[in-house]
Amino acid sequence: MSPLLDYLWPSAAAGMVVGAVAMTIYHRRPLSRGRRWILVDGALVAAVACSLLWSGPLGGARQFIKRVEGEVHETLVYYEMTQVHARLGRAPLNRQVILEGPADDFQKSELARIIGDLPGVSIATWHYQGARPIILEGALASWLGFLLGWLLAYLVEWRRRENAQWSW
Repeated sequence: MSPLLDYLWPSAAAGMVVGAVAMTIYHRRPLSRGRRWILVDGALVAAVACSLLWSGPLGGARQFIKRVEGEVHETLVYYEMTQVHARLGRAPLNRQVILEGPADDFQKSELARIIGDLPGVSIATWHYQGARPIILEGALASWLGFLLGWLLAYLVEWRRRENAQWSW
């Protein structure tokens, strides 16, 4: 599996669980209009918080860095470019690989192309360019998982209500 998917699926799964639980509470508890929105907003914050916890204290970002930088190092060794060093962009962590070391113009362009094609890498460059932080991608995955969980729970509740009217 891709390192990016390994990083994003726990965030999406946590968002889906939070969304499903929130939707079930939303439909089964008699809440006022204001409290319903508090429930929805609180559930969205909880889903994003789960993503942030996965990225930080639970080690998702460390695991992502280790895996991607390991694959980049293996690629550099395979192409016998051991004097070139590569690292993921940090502060904040993103999927851009920054290459450093001696290389001619052809080697620079080809290494950037080859390493940019690795799974989990968005772009490889020889100088830092602004890139989207990976934590935002995790939060977006969590939010999309929340919406999917919300939709699935809604369909379950809708089916439960439709079947409740039948008494054979």
